[in-house]
Amino acid sequence: MIEQMTLRDLGVIAEATLPIGPGFTAITGETGAGKTMVVTGLGLLLGQRSDSGAVRAGAAQASVEGVWIVPPDGAVAERVREAGADVEPIDDTRAELIVGRIISSEGRSRAAVGGRAAPAAVLSELADDLVVVHGQSEQLRLRSSVAQRDALDRFGGADVAEALEAYRERFAAWERLDEQLTTLVADRDARAAEAEELRAAIAVIEAAAPRAGEDAELSQRAERLANAEALREAAALAHAALTAEDEAADATTLVGEARRALERAAGSDPELERLAEQVAEIGYRLVDVSASLAGYLADLDESGPHELAAVEERRAALAELVRAHGSLDEAIALLDTGSARLAELDDDGERVERLTREREEAASALDDAAAALTAARTAAATRLGKLVTAELHALAMPDAEVEVSVTPAAPSRSGRDDVAILLAPHPGSSPRPVSRSASGGELSRVMLAIEVVIAGVDAVPTFVFDEVDAGIGGAAAIEVGRRLARLAQTSQVIAVTHLAQVAAFANNHLSVVKASDGAVTASGVHQLTGAAREAEMARLLSGMPDSEAALTHARELLDLGTIAD
Repeated sequence: MIEQMTLRDLGVIAEATLPIGPGFTAITGETGAGKTMVVTGLGLLLGQRSDSGAVRAGAAQASVEGVWIVPPDGAVAERVREAGADVEPIDDTRAELIVGRIISSEGRSRAAVGGRAAPAAVLSELADDLVVVHGQSEQLRLRSSVAQRDALDRFGGADVAEALEAYRERFAAWERLDEQLTTLVADRDARAAEAEELRAAIAVIEAAAPRAGEDAELSQRAERLANAEALREAAALAHAALTAEDEAADATTLVGEARRALERAAGSDPELERLAEQVAEIGYRLVDVSASLAGYLADLDESGPHELAAVEERRAALAELVRAHGSLDEAIALLDTGSARLAELDDDGERVERLTREREEAASALDDAAAALTAARTAAATRLGKLVTAELHALAMPDAEVEVSVTPAAPSRSGRDDVAILLAPHPGSSPRPVSRSASGGELSRVMLAIEVVIAGVDAVPTFVFDEVDAGIGGAAAIEVGRRLARLAQTSQVIAVTHLAQVAAFANNHLSVVKASDGAVTASGVHQLTGAAREAEMARLLSGMPDSEAALTHARELLDLGTIAD
């Protein structure tokens, strides 16, 4: 529940602190005093969209802060911790959560949860577990079939919730298979074209049979063949210098003579022996190089224009693969990946049959889940209609009858049911959809009756009603007050009202008071007790807080509210 809320520079409210607490809190005040700003402030704390127009004229920003009492280990506390903040323990069963929202006059908004900055979306998520807000817009929403179905599902409790969850799981499975099958059939021509193109590409690659790195090797080979004469001349000159016909000029012979000369004298000097070994090594290497040059010349002699042509032809074939696939490595890789993709594309016929069979099985399972959901809703609808009818009789609609119909509808994620709340307000009248048959006052009472009934099976921590009593008065208003007090036995109730008959049943009465100094109009909030509350009740009744008749009537109403408690 919300323990306290502080508003600063919001609308006409300069600064006000609202002590709320448990039970039924009634908020009253003169027209234009700013009662609506209380609901606006709550909306901001619940993540609703901010509006710079709500900032008080002349102020740089408006702020709202709320102190909530929540279970320390409940869903709200868990979500707060996920957002990087925490709640403040009070005892084993209660913890304090501070939530804030600031709106600048330029339209910027900042939110805080548990003392840490947080996106406004976090406030919206917390709101689902904290508050249900009902205003005239919610009454209008009740005219929609979706809102009526949601109300029935809430009343249906675990039976409907479990059936709905099972239905949604099976609907998602059917939808996924249907989408896959539809896409596969729709893209069949494109997939056939892709398979044909891929098959042709793989055939070209297989025919070329490229090796990794082959293009680089062929490039080097072509360069060598294109310069064969210059290479042959250089190699021949080098070979001749190492192995000349005239042994006196033969480098190998000369090095051999140098080695032998050094070896003969090496015994007298170790340094000379070391040099003789180096010269011997040079001789061995000269012999190896000479043999390599001979082999190189022989290879060049065997190579000719025909080999260069063959190399260039192979390079051209590989270049085609590179142009088609980006690189030779990618072309080689396509042989593996392309084959797998081709097998998948060629499997279209079998896949269509398999998916069709699986979709039919999923549709059958979905039919079973839809039937179970309809049955659960129908059973809940019968009970809801009877209970809401009883509540309406107590809300000064003694002849009203409510039916909740469940009829077939087009399939959706929420089932195959169209839910309609039907109202017969007078004897002999046929039940008609509440969206067309109920007046504003009747719609307010139908909405309140539904919430009172649903609260018995699906309690909400806090209800906020913004002029739920619009369009009613007299005995009906007294019964609305009774029902709000009854609802407050299991939930916190906050009601903005203009009727003394409703406010009389509150255990906490707050008044939004407007004062004017000639330049600035500002409002504050006062908690009313004793004579001050009687005066406000008299004002609500007659517009005259000092009227003895009105005060007498106010005391009677307050006594009635006390008896009801």
